[in-house]
Amino acid sequence: MHYHQKRLNSLLAAQTATAPPQIVFSGIQPTGVPHLGNYLGALREWVRLQNSAPKETHMLFSIVDLHALTVPQEARQLKIWRREGLATLLAVGLDPNRVTIFYQSAVHAHTELLWILSTVASMGYLSRMTQWKSKLDLPEDISLEHSAARSKLRLGLFSYPVLQAADILVHRATHVPVGEDQRQHLEFSRYTANSFNKSYGHVFPAPEAFISPAKRVMSLKEPTLKMSKSHVDKRSRILLNDSPEDIHKKIKSALTDSDAGVSYDPVRRPGVSNLLEILSHFDGRSCEELAAEYGSSSIQSLKGHLGDQISYHLQPIREKYSSLIEDKTNHLDVVAEKGARAARANADVTMRRVREVMGL
Repeated sequence: MHYHQKRLNSLLAAQTATAPPQIVFSGIQPTGVPHLGNYLGALREWVRLQNSAPKETHMLFSIVDLHALTVPQEARQLKIWRREGLATLLAVGLDPNRVTIFYQSAVHAHTELLWILSTVASMGYLSRMTQWKSKLDLPEDISLEHSAARSKLRLGLFSYPVLQAADILVHRATHVPVGEDQRQHLEFSRYTANSFNKSYGHVFPAPEAFISPAKRVMSLKEPTLKMSKSHVDKRSRILLNDSPEDIHKKIKSALTDSDAGVSYDPVRRPGVSNLLEILSHFDGRSCEELAAEYGSSSIQSLKGHLGDQISYHLQPIREKYSSLIEDKTNHLDVVAEKGARAARANADVTMRRVREVMGL
């Protein structure tokens, strides 16, 4: 068990009979079938947490479809992606009888709390957030006064962190598993909870971030960039439903270098190092240990072994995903509605208290 997992479990287990139950919340945008980086950095950690946390711990995992609207979406495609996202959460091993799985848009309290938190959220803080700048390909030091920011920026993208705070706080989440690149948004959620509590009395707990211990999975074609669906080359990423043949083709075509042998050097040999890091996720040994084992082997030999490992690990996920997508019953709809009812009930507890302290 990872140190990260042990630490999270020890804190969750520390709850007493008189303390409120610990609540875990996290979400993923519907962009189709997630890629390997999404799985190793988030989804696999969610399943591990589900399987090891005390039974009193309440866990909610959401397809955050409202966040997807910060960029233009085609309605038919978004509907498909939402369904694929839900099927993936079940395929990787999340159990709807143990955790709450739901579409964000099915719980209207998320957007109600978004508006309420907007009345205490800091414009200055939001202007310093980096995500809206990176989404618009703007430099991190750009301000709202810049003409490029004024012409490109839309309110939804700018206030994205406020909706993210609402997602977390409406469920009174105490723990939020996130990647390193989301740490800034979690800090904003803590800041916003504190601002509300100072104005109206204590309502929201300060959610604690648990940063995934997984190293970021990098692009197979540009190993200095993280794996992403936005990359123009589909060979840059492995999807969770890729066939073994596609996995081997993508790994075989991964960008490496012309040096002989295998060594772990993320600065000088980012491509080979990325392959070792991915293998480390499945093998359990450190990148240095793997480099020592494969040091005298060819890069092609490493690629072949890595392709086998990924294909073997993803096989049950791929098969379960296919069965869920091809299922002609309304099983996914039943799961979604069950999760929505549970999420609404949990959020309503929060909103009754929020309305009470605000005089609404």
